[in-house]
Amino acid sequence: MKKFFAILLTAFLGLSFVSTAAFADVTKGQRLFQKKLKKPCGMTGAKFAAKHTQDEWEEIYESGKFKEEVNKICPKVKPEAIKDKWVKHLFDFCYEYASDSGNVPSC
Repeated sequence: MKKFFAILLTAFLGLSFVSTAAFADVTKGQRLFQKKLKKPCGMTGAKFAAKHTQDEWEEIYESGKFKEEVNKICPKVKPEAIKDKWVKHLFDFCYEYASDSGNVPSC
């Protein structure tokens, strides 16, 4: 019985680490926006994320046109300047603070 709980605890801890790395992070997206996009965009994160509704952001992300949309909103930010590993975090930030979400970021 003790061995069973040890295996169960190990599996639970392992899954918690995997799930943390596999999912995007709104806070990380907000930090990326502040650090990489806020100045060239010339707008706050609230204004940027509110350019679309949650459904619109989701459709843009799923179609693979997130970088192009950022470029449309912020012409000074070229799509190649946004690293692929940032996209899921930036999308989560935009989705969390979209115009119809009722949430307002602090940046």
